[in-house]
Amino acid sequence: MSTVTERDRGGVETRAVTVERRSSSGELVGTVELDGAFFGHPVNVPLLHQVVTAQLAARRSGTQSTRTRAEVRGGSAKPYRQKGTGNARQGSIRAPHYSGGGIALGPKPRSYAQRTPRKMVQQALRCALSDRAGAGKVLVVDRWAFEAPKTKDAVRFLSAAGCSGTVLLVLSRSDEIAARSFANLPHVMSVPGDQLSAYDVLVADHVVFTDETLPGEAVRTDAPPAKVTAAKVTAAKATSPAKKAPAVTTAPAAEETTAPAAEETTAPAAEETTAAEAADATGEDSVAATDEESK
Repeated sequence: MSTVTERDRGGVETRAVTVERRSSSGELVGTVELDGAFFGHPVNVPLLHQVVTAQLAARRSGTQSTRTRAEVRGGSAKPYRQKGTGNARQGSIRAPHYSGGGIALGPKPRSYAQRTPRKMVQQALRCALSDRAGAGKVLVVDRWAFEAPKTKDAVRFLSAAGCSGTVLLVLSRSDEIAARSFANLPHVMSVPGDQLSAYDVLVADHVVFTDETLPGEAVRTDAPPAKVTAAKVTAAKATSPAKKAPAVTTAPAAEETTAPAAEETTAPAAEETTAAEAADATGEDSVAATDEESK
């Protein structure tokens, strides 16, 4: 993750943050330079507190209700006469100080909604996104290419992307298969892109967008192709199954070993025979010469 400081139109200093871009299988396919107008603002903690408090208050149903002394059944008659009993005067047994009586100043149904200016809500969302982007907790997926809803595919993606803790998925309306794939994981929340709030971002450890739901104008850069090194080739050979050695035939070897042996053994024998014949002829010539001299 890298950051570049710049200023927006209002003169506010923003940062352009670069995060990873992955496929639905978790493979790294490139990087994305996030729009500084949404992910590069300084964090305004008091603003976040005010907006988040209003959002949590708006989630309250406000249906709690208690009965007053006028709504409790019974107690219309005076329990005893006004004077002569020695007790304090009472007008009804359903007064708040009686057991079973009405509740004084109890809660009644009401709305807890707080009016928050629209620009404050928008700025709080930008601050929350900027906080997560600055911490390197924002991830972008090109698209969800799950063929069928499978929790196994969802777990494989989270493991490959390194997402731990609470994960927030910002989906589009057409990502129904992805929403069903992550639905069984208790630490994963999914929310449509048009309903994203500052509270949803702050309670999540990682925020995952898609190319369709990513706000602002992002600059995408594809990852360079991986280089095949000698170490990778050696590792691939080591992990590949060993090939069977071809069968060796004995016929050619026998021919190769027999032919030279025959030649080597035949040639000396022929030479010895020729030498013997020459010696015999020489002996006969010497005997004939001796006989002629004697005559």
